[in-house]
Amino acid sequence: MTPDIDWIIHRFEAVDSTMDEAARLADAGAPEGTVVRADYQRAGRGRAGRVWESPPGAALLTTLLLRPDVPPDRLGLLSLAAGVAVAEAIEAVGAGPVWLKWPNDVWLGGPVDGRKAAGILVAGRTRAEAVDFALVGIGVNVATPAGALPPGAISLREAAGGPIDADRLLDALLDRFARRYGAFVATHGRLSLADWRRRAALIGEEVSIDVGNTPRSGTLLGIDDDGALLLQTESGQTVRVVAGDLVRGPRRDPAGR
Repeated sequence: MTPDIDWIIHRFEAVDSTMDEAARLADAGAPEGTVVRADYQRAGRGRAGRVWESPPGAALLTTLLLRPDVPPDRLGLLSLAAGVAVAEAIEAVGAGPVWLKWPNDVWLGGPVDGRKAAGILVAGRTRAEAVDFALVGIGVNVATPAGALPPGAISLREAAGGPIDADRLLDALLDRFARRYGAFVATHGRLSLADWRRRAALIGEEVSIDVGNTPRSGTLLGIDDDGALLLQTESGQTVRVVAGDLVRGPRRDPAGR
C-alpha cells in the first residue's frame, strides 16, 4: 500500500476546465496529490467530449493529479476505483443509496431506475511503458437546481432532502480515494473490482451499446477483471466491450421504433 497522499488543493472561482488546469500544473512539475477545484467551469467536459455544465457553486468540480507507477494499459481501472470512492463519499455525507453505471457514471436511486449524480473522466500522458501523470476528473451535482440538470440527472440535495456541504464531500472523497488509489498502485493496476461489482447498476437488464461501429443489445452480465463490460446477446454469445456508451433497454432505430 502506498503512503497517505498529501493533498494540495488549488481552488479557483472559475476555470475553463479543472482537467486543463491540472494538466498545466502537471506539465509544470506539480506533485502527485495536487487537486484542482473550481466553483465554475466555463468549458467543462465529460466523457467523449460532452459538455459538463452547472451553475456557479452548485457542483463539486475537481481534478486529481496522480503519478502512478503502473503499466499504462491499467489506467482505465482508475475510473472504476474512483467510482467506488465517489459512491462511498456521497453516502458518507448523507445521500444514497449509490450505484455505479459502467463505465463512469454514479447513480442515486435504484440499480435499474437510478439517476446520474456524478461523472468521472480519466486522462493521462504515457510514454513507452510508463505513466507520466494521470488526471481523474470528478463532477458531482451537489445542489444543481432540477431545471438546470439534463434529463435523467439528480442532485445530492434533492436526493438527501436537504443541503449537502461540498467541503465535507470533498474531504470524504479525498479520504476514500486515497485508500482506493493505494490499492491500485500496490497491485500495479490489478486491484480487486469486488466493491465496484457490488454497486453495479443494470446487471441482468437488457441494455444496448455500440461495439466499434456496430450497435449491440443484450443482457448485461457484469465486468471482467480488466474492467471490460460483458454483454450476452440474444444468440447466447458473450461480447466483451472495453469502451462505449451504455444505455438502458433495446436500441431503437432512427425512426424511433
